[in-house]
Amino acid sequence: MSTRKDPETPRMVVRPVLALVVLTLLICSVFPKSSFAADEKATIADPHWKYNFNQPPPRRWMQPDFNDRGWAVGPGGFGTPDTPGARIGTEWNSPDIWLRREIELEKIPDSPALLIHHDENAEVFLNGQRVAQVKGYVTEYKVIPLKDKAAEALKQGTNLLAVHCHQTGGGQFIDVHVIDANHVPTLPEPEKITRPKLTELITKWGSEVTADNAWTEYPRPQLARNNWTNLNGHWDYAITDEKQQDVPGEWDGKILVPYALESRLSGVQRLLDPEEALWYHRTFEWSERIDSQSLLLNFEAVDYECDVWVNDNLVGSHKGGNDPFSFDISSAVRQGNNTLLVRVKDDTEAAQLRGKQVLSSRGIWYTRVSGIWQTVWLEAVPKLHVQDLKIDTDVASGTIRVKADLSRPLHQGEQLQVTVHDGDKPVEKKESRSNTVEFKLDSPRLWSPSSPHLYQLEIAILNGDGTPVDRVESYAGIRSVGKKKDAAGHWRFTLNGEFIFHWGTLDQGWWPDGLLTPPSDEAMLFDIEYLQAAGFNMIRKHIKVEPRRYYYHCDRLGMLVWQDQVSGGEQPKWTRLEPNPEDAEWAKADHEQFMEEFERMIDNLENHPSIVVWTPFNERWGQHQTMEVGQWTVERDPSRHVNIASGGNFWPIGDIVDDHNYPHPDFHFQNGRFDPFIKVIGEFGGHGYPVEGHLWDPNNQNWGYGGLPQNREEYRQRYLQSLEMLNDFRRRGIAGGVYTQTTDVEGEINGLITYDRKVIKIPAGELQELHGRLFEPLPETTKEQ
Repeated sequence: MSTRKDPETPRMVVRPVLALVVLTLLICSVFPKSSFAADEKATIADPHWKYNFNQPPPRRWMQPDFNDRGWAVGPGGFGTPDTPGARIGTEWNSPDIWLRREIELEKIPDSPALLIHHDENAEVFLNGQRVAQVKGYVTEYKVIPLKDKAAEALKQGTNLLAVHCHQTGGGQFIDVHVIDANHVPTLPEPEKITRPKLTELITKWGSEVTADNAWTEYPRPQLARNNWTNLNGHWDYAITDEKQQDVPGEWDGKILVPYALESRLSGVQRLLDPEEALWYHRTFEWSERIDSQSLLLNFEAVDYECDVWVNDNLVGSHKGGNDPFSFDISSAVRQGNNTLLVRVKDDTEAAQLRGKQVLSSRGIWYTRVSGIWQTVWLEAVPKLHVQDLKIDTDVASGTIRVKADLSRPLHQGEQLQVTVHDGDKPVEKKESRSNTVEFKLDSPRLWSPSSPHLYQLEIAILNGDGTPVDRVESYAGIRSVGKKKDAAGHWRFTLNGEFIFHWGTLDQGWWPDGLLTPPSDEAMLFDIEYLQAAGFNMIRKHIKVEPRRYYYHCDRLGMLVWQDQVSGGEQPKWTRLEPNPEDAEWAKADHEQFMEEFERMIDNLENHPSIVVWTPFNERWGQHQTMEVGQWTVERDPSRHVNIASGGNFWPIGDIVDDHNYPHPDFHFQNGRFDPFIKVIGEFGGHGYPVEGHLWDPNNQNWGYGGLPQNREEYRQRYLQSLEMLNDFRRRGIAGGVYTQTTDVEGEINGLITYDRKVIKIPAGELQELHGRLFEPLPETTKEQ
């Protein structure tokens, strides 16, 4: 067995903790005259520096007369967070940084010195003269005395302090101060970073977004009504201390809903600190009478906790950043003008489920997302109405079973009516005095990737005289998900009783302009259609829940989906496929919240025929009570496969055993413990290929697994090598594979498409031809141990 690379960990970006010491050259201004007084402890203010990530003229950049007009400006120190001793004022995550700043000295310190925190190699210059050169890294601030010629470089008045720092292994921080060594100052907390990393990248759809066209599509295709009002558009927003409970007296500006606060498309691009609250405000008109109906206020997703008021009345609260919810606001709304207020709290890295979000984006972890990030809308419904649907199908009997969750039980004379259509042709209509209707179809047309047939459903509630009280539209795909052994004794996936190899990409679902929110429905559809045209039949939706329309598109196009639960919380030691795995210890309340959000995800998505696998855990992130969670999932939805921990610690529950390996796939299933399970390689590849002009941050440590190829042909050959290895493992029992990944994401440049979706690195037609080998029939072979 060859040594495996850690999945989802960028090679040459992360290194051992001690070696992660961040390049901290936070160069601050020299103290005022009183700072050197013997009877007081000085505090230095962090100044702003001019900085550059690209090589300036070698012999000129440190000179006082050098023209640095084009350099960026930011507060010190410079580096990446989570570095021991780091005080980050400006994030820096590239191999080199050059810094310049003028400092004023009313007098030369009695014992001049540098107070420095550095990573790897750093050079410090005063007025063009090198006064210090340090090697390696430190984990705390050190004092370096300036003696002889170094001390003589200082002068009264204006001095030019210049610094160059270089690092090679990830994690970095640099900070330098000129001090009096006899009176080492106290360093204050650095300026709080309130802006996410800004990028020039924008998708073609993002460039077309306006307040009038921001997500205008009906958001719930599997329970659709005609009467609805879209509340997307410009809202007022304000950011306050988290302790503030009163409505802000003034608003900070406008934010474009449904795009998160941190995103470019929101128009704000502001980071929400865990100790802050985000407020939203808007008004809306309502002209209809309220007494004869209910008015529902729907949020498709808000990250992470929120309270909602209508006309100063608290109408509800919600906790969980990835699921839709609604409040009946009938008692609070009035005819005419109404006020809507939302208060949001988002701790990001607390126990909450957050997926790929972190407070400081780096490597495989992305920009945090806060607030409303999917559609907000109003829906007027009768007092008696359909609240939800549960749709079950059975291939063997050809049945469609529709169970309606009603706002109240049916009264005498009231009926539920369901009509099944095949295209424009009505197939059958039935009425029931219960909330359940079942149809048995003759020669039903089955749903599959090659023939994604959907039956249209019309559900109505009839009153005593047969008049419809409420009417909704939905659809169903008849298909069965199963497994059976091949001739060699290997377990394989089946769809409608036939073998099917699951071949897909790891799909993060992030965007340079919208972050978690796709710029538009059309943009979201582009990714799916490209993958289908490229010969993939599956998408692994990676620790993100998409807008409900995403799964509707997968249903109608015929794309299988492996759906991950969103991760977060404490994680155990990573033992992968080894026996005797460990679980993380979670507080009872945190586990209950995890299960509540997991149940909501399944409840909202279970009617989609495209979803064929639930994945509770990924790579042991937040993996806890594995057997209990797995057993619950198996019992909650026996119609789908359960992949208990994709690439995580293996426990014998569910249907699938899943291993991750980078850059190329490998086979680690020789042990007979795995024979009862379907074997898959749930992540591999990640071959990076940078496309100039389409990088999220050209100065960032952009990376791919296994290092970067020299040219496109080498990139293609690496991809082909991984593909051929996967095909070989298919003969040994591998039933599915997931290539990392659909698109570049921030510093990860290992996508088949650039982050802005403007450059396709390997054309879809070329990929489809290459992928054909994965679907060729396998020869009958003996079982390999």
